Amino acid sequence: MSFVFDIAAGKQANALGKYNQNVQNRNALVREQEAEAIEKQNEFDIARFDQQFVQLQGQSKTAIYKSGVTLEGSGLRVLRYNAEQAEIQKTVMDYNSKVSQSQKMEQANFARIQGVIARREGKIAQLGYYAKAGESLLRMNQGSGG
Repeated sequence: MSFVFDIAAGKQANALGKYNQNVQNRNALVREQEAEAIEKQNEFDIARFDQQFVQLQGQSKTAIYKSGVTLEGSGLRVLRYNAEQAEIQKTVMDYNSKVSQSQKMEQANFARIQGVIARREGKIAQLGYYAKAGESLLRMNQGSGG
């Protein structure tokens, strides 16, 4: 009668494989949501940076005008340099955000792969238990003279 337990164990192994796959799929969704959050945070950070930059440029212009210099020559060079540095900073922020998003998406893909592996392991275990149940039935049948 051990075949009954083997069949139950096979069903349980299959159910465990499905459960583990669902867990990994959920982990993948979380990583994708984290990637989206990183993108939104980057958009927010760049918008805040732009506001601060506009404020800085305004303060720089005021300082230039107060010093009696016009927005030509060195005064203009200062503003242009500030603008160039701001663009470089925004590019770096965007790049770092994209790298982080890419890492999260890679983690999501890996979680899905682990889920598929867990599901297949459950199926393999299930088949193993069913084979064992079949062997038990054959032995029982042979033992009863069949």
